[in-house]
Amino acid sequence: MCRFIETIRIDGGVVRNLAYHERRLNDTRTHFWPESTGLQLTDFLPPIPENGRHRLRIVYGRCGIEEVTCTPYILRPVRSLALISANDIGYTYKSADRKALNQLFAQRGSCDDILIVRQRLLTDTSIANIALFDGKRWYTPQHPLLKGTKRAELLDKGILTEKNIRMEDLPSYSTVRLFNAMTDWGELELSVRHLQPIF
Repeated sequence: MCRFIETIRIDGGVVRNLAYHERRLNDTRTHFWPESTGLQLTDFLPPIPENGRHRLRIVYGRCGIEEVTCTPYILRPVRSLALISANDIGYTYKSADRKALNQLFAQRGSCDDILIVRQRLLTDTSIANIALFDGKRWYTPQHPLLKGTKRAELLDKGILTEKNIRMEDLPSYSTVRLFNAMTDWGELELSVRHLQPIF
C-alpha cells in the first residue's frame, strides 16, 4: 500500500508553510486516488509546542491521515557532499518508502551527505533541495527528485530561478545551499569545492 509523508516545521508555536504542505498532500492524493476528497491539515494538528523547533510528521494514504507525530528537531550539519550517479531513481512524490535513497546515502563514504546526479544533471541531496550561486543569482535544478515546499516558496518569492545544472557546469558556481521544510534558506551552505565525485 502506498504511504506518503509531509514533514512540517514548527518554530516557537508557529506552523510553517502549512498551505504548501496541504497543497502537495492533496495533489498527491488526487494523483494516486482521483476519488479522494481534499483534506485540511488544520483538522489533524496535535497540540503545538510553544518553544523550540519541532518536526511534525504526517503519514497519509488512500484513507486519509494515518499517523501524526511531533518531535524536537536538531539541524544536522553538512560540510561535504558526495556526488552519486543514479540515472533511474525517481522520487516525484514524498513517499514513506525511502529505500532507494537510503541505499545511495550509504555510498557517501566520508562525506556528510550525497548529491544525486541523474542523467548528468544535479538533483537533490538525500533530504534537501539545493541551489547554486554564480555570483549574481541563485539557481535550483529544474528537475529535482522532489519539488519541496520550501523550494516552491522560494520560487514564488523570486529568490530562486530554475535551471538545468550539469556536472560540467559546477566550476561556474561558488556556493551550494541546502534547504527543505525543516532547514531555512541560508542555514546550510558550503563551497562547491566540497562536492566530491563518487561514481
